[in-house]
Amino acid sequence: MTHEENAAGWDAIDEQLLKLYREQEPKHYGALIPYALGGPDPLNGISAYTSNAPFPHWHMVTYGFSELYDKESDNLEESGYGFELTFRLAKPEDEEEPPAWALNLLQNMGRYVFNSGNVFRSGDYLDANGPICLGADTQLTALAFTLDPELPGMDTPNGRVEFLQMVGITREELEAMQTWNTLGVLQACAEYMPQYITDLDRDSLLKMPSISEAVDRGRKQEGSNTGFLYVSQLAFEPGKKSWLSKTPATLQIGAKQAEIIGKLLQGRILKDKKLSLVGSDVRVVFEPGEESRWTAEDGDVTLVLDDRTAGEFSQVSTFELSGLQGFRIEVLKTEIKDQEGNVVQVIG
Repeated sequence: MTHEENAAGWDAIDEQLLKLYREQEPKHYGALIPYALGGPDPLNGISAYTSNAPFPHWHMVTYGFSELYDKESDNLEESGYGFELTFRLAKPEDEEEPPAWALNLLQNMGRYVFNSGNVFRSGDYLDANGPICLGADTQLTALAFTLDPELPGMDTPNGRVEFLQMVGITREELEAMQTWNTLGVLQACAEYMPQYITDLDRDSLLKMPSISEAVDRGRKQEGSNTGFLYVSQLAFEPGKKSWLSKTPATLQIGAKQAEIIGKLLQGRILKDKKLSLVGSDVRVVFEPGEESRWTAEDGDVTLVLDDRTAGEFSQVSTFELSGLQGFRIEVLKTEIKDQEGNVVQVIG
């Protein structure tokens, strides 16, 4: 039996889209050479439909995160990674094909998942560190993930598949999601971002008082849902003692993420929740406690913070914490680079 004769997973996606778009024939972009055989594109294909509600946009759907053909994984509950991505992008009236950058962005998401093993779930976010459309004059520099409002999850012969929609967001909206939660911010923006359609030309919705007030209210009432953060610039140097001097232990954090970490601690420690930072060589865990203290062992640093000490992380330079003797924070400059490795911005 060939793959083509047993495409149960692929057929299940087609059937779900048929319910929504009826007789519309999508524009389909398939991988010429399978990824497993050295092809450049990890996803088997991407279909793009045109929708006019609530305004003209492309509705792109991936094929390849789930198991399209035979069941190969041991997880009987989920098909492959358990999802396919969708992306809704505002469509100019005269545009006849979805833009190549959007298709490439979806393939890049495939490379990220396939190479790292990290999967996306509703409520996740991802910092793109630059415009989601390279070279575009847009404020959208990050992505959020939520369930597609028109494509319900489905059970297939290979397991469950959810349709996870990717949404372009601004730096300010990303920070709001980090310090509160992704789905709360998206819901607050829903009236002005119907069906979470990505529009490269839009401004940050947090400039609207009703939305910023809703986010502030949610943040104060619920704290932050971000319990884990990967930090590219994160290092720890143990303190040193000598006859004449004593050097404190130093936690080094990049300036780009130092400020957001300070805000996250307010939404975690003050709500009696932990926060974990993970770097390439060290893991730092912040825990709430009545008295501040710290320990370090084998690349793991644990900081127990009282409310006052947690509040001191709002600073953005090298500083010592009053509640942690022999420990200091050093904020390093962060270089933002484009895909070619050129430095386009320095923070700190």
